[in-house]
Amino acid sequence: MMNFLIDLISGFVALLAAAALSQFGVDLTPPAKGEREVHRTADCRDAPPAAAMGQTAKRDC
Repeated sequence: MMNFLIDLISGFVALLAAAALSQFGVDLTPPAKGEREVHRTADCRDAPPAAAMGQTAKRDC
């Protein structure tokens, strides 16, 4: 019975602490991680090969 009373009081204190902290904008739950963005690049197939033109290859078409 004593263990139940201690758990009840500690739960109530935790509830009051969370309510008090939420007034100041503190959120105890960690934010969910967002998905990574995938950036696709265009192929440079339309451009002539750099080796044939005697230039160094460029990454941006």
